[in-house]
Amino acid sequence: MVARMTNLATHPPRVAEHEVLPLLVARWSPRAMSGEPLAAGALARLFEAARWAPSGGNVQPWRFVYAETGTPEMAAFLDLLEPGNRVWCVRAAALVVVASQTTLADGRPHPTHAFDAGAAWMSLALQGSSMGLVVHAMGGFDRARAPAVAGLPDGWAVQCMIAVGRPGRVEDLPERLQAREGPSSRKPVGEIAFRGRFGAGA
Repeated sequence: MVARMTNLATHPPRVAEHEVLPLLVARWSPRAMSGEPLAAGALARLFEAARWAPSGGNVQPWRFVYAETGTPEMAAFLDLLEPGNRVWCVRAAALVVVASQTTLADGRPHPTHAFDAGAAWMSLALQGSSMGLVVHAMGGFDRARAPAVAGLPDGWAVQCMIAVGRPGRVEDLPERLQAREGPSSRKPVGEIAFRGRFGAGA
């Protein structure tokens, strides 16, 4: 526990420029997990949160395919990860493939499928953070093989993978990751929001 506290002290506390919900500032993406299974119903609560995300036309084009620790599916999902992610995800309680439907019911391309899936992921992430869980999305995995491993039908695209687990000890991470185990900073509002034209002042 001392190592965890010392490590986190190297990261400046997050401070919002404007008043927002505290949960938004508190959420971050740890890697240290204990390897313990989740409590019964915990994953269902995460997916319930994602269920209520905003959705254009109420299409809800997101799906979650998951595997839990100790199962053959978990081994297959771990094998999808790039080595740099696999090394810490071996202690995850669950891995989740996030997919989105690329076409509408009438066959037309769905222009916002990835955007909507991202909204669902954020709802899931905030719920997990409120429950004291590690919830970490990743882009480092084999995108070519992921659809087959997850059993996706045609017309579905993988957007990311998510590691979920109980918090663990920072010192159990590879040394190169220990110093990174803390909340990261964010760009100021003035660098991400512009009045009238990209790059213009507020």
